[in-house]
Amino acid sequence: MARLYLIRHARPATAWGSDDVDPGLDDTGHAQARAVAQKLLALPAGERPRSVIASPLRRCRETAQPLADALGVAVQIDPAVGEIPTPATLAPAERPDWLRRAFASRWSDIHGDIDYEAWRGRVAEAVAGRSGAAVFSHFVAINAVLSKLAGEDAVVAFRPDHTSVTVLDAGPAGLSLIERGREAATGVL
Repeated sequence: MARLYLIRHARPATAWGSDDVDPGLDDTGHAQARAVAQKLLALPAGERPRSVIASPLRRCRETAQPLADALGVAVQIDPAVGEIPTPATLAPAERPDWLRRAFASRWSDIHGDIDYEAWRGRVAEAVAGRSGAAVFSHFVAINAVLSKLAGEDAVVAFRPDHTSVTVLDAGPAGLSLIERGREAATGVL
């Protein structure tokens, strides 16, 4: 088995639901990114991540960068661990309300122009294929992985705080949860 770390991005510069769909980090977020890098670097050598993966969105890339710099590796961008896609017909201003409804739903009840249960499965598969990595992702993508592992249909099974680190083992039989990351009240719900 190889350890795998699933990390929610640090605090972004704009509030959830704002017009900026790809914000970077604010000053607190940059401090959180440095702190989570130090936390992961302090792990025993055999448990320390060897690679750094991030969603294409800026908040994840910026959160991942301090760890990648310290490890001397490049951040690998993987759209498969990105934010949940919203229906193509949805106007940007409608996204926050659509997400709130989706968060209160079950994966099988979310409607749009993609199959959200299949999306959840693809996120879990992408994470499972990254043993030995620190994967920087999003609230919903982390929930996709954990709900899939638990066999739960609720979209929100976990409320990861910014830079929350969830520890998984990746092996031949797939992923297993070792420890959920820190939960907190969040602006998402």
